[in-house]
Amino acid sequence: MDQIYALAADPTAWVALATLVIMEVVLGIDNLIFISILTNKLPAHQQAKARRIGIGLALVLRLGLLGTIAIIVQLTEPLFTAFGHGFSWRDLILIAGGLFLVWKATKEIHHNVDPDPGPDMFEGQKAGMTFGAAIVQILLLDLVFSIDSIITAVGMTDHVPIMVIAVVVAVAVMLLAADPLARFIQANPTVVMLALGFLMMIGMTLIAEGFGAHVPKGYIYAAMAFSALIEALNMLSRRAQRKR
Repeated sequence: MDQIYALAADPTAWVALATLVIMEVVLGIDNLIFISILTNKLPAHQQAKARRIGIGLALVLRLGLLGTIAIIVQLTEPLFTAFGHGFSWRDLILIAGGLFLVWKATKEIHHNVDPDPGPDMFEGQKAGMTFGAAIVQILLLDLVFSIDSIITAVGMTDHVPIMVIAVVVAVAVMLLAADPLARFIQANPTVVMLALGFLMMIGMTLIAEGFGAHVPKGYIYAAMAFSALIEALNMLSRRAQRKR
């Protein structure tokens, strides 16, 4: 408790907390987009429940990983060297998560562009997403984003209470934004394609970082913000045309 009181009286700790909260919220956007797109494929009565479970798992994973910070730090130690780069467990997890995101985004884009399952499917049979499959996929990506989130937090502060508060606040923001974001994505098909493009870009960024090529996050989020602005202008233009 004395440590918490000391941190509460330290202005530097408040600055670190505010910075880390913003960083965790920004990093959580990727996770939230994936959860929204995935849960929108479920029946309507299961979507909100799946989102709550997915975000709850993200919180559990992050807090659990905070309890094993010593192990998390060791995940950055090289295991082997290939192509002149020392690969750590973190690198391998980022590469695997990036490949999964690219595969998933490509599959969803194909489904949106060509929803016809093809002649190999029985007539009337529709490929869908089960509740269990959605939770498993969310859990896998939660793990990837959680490890990246905790390593980022460790690099910004040494105080575990600050990390815990930042993680809880970020996940609370995700929880509040999950349903409105999912409804917005579902109501605007063009936004779905844009979000899938974001996921593919994020996946490629994770793969690049796994291979040792650092990609500044500011460039990624600036590109995403610009694309979102252009899509918002297109939506306003379409709305004005419908009114006319």
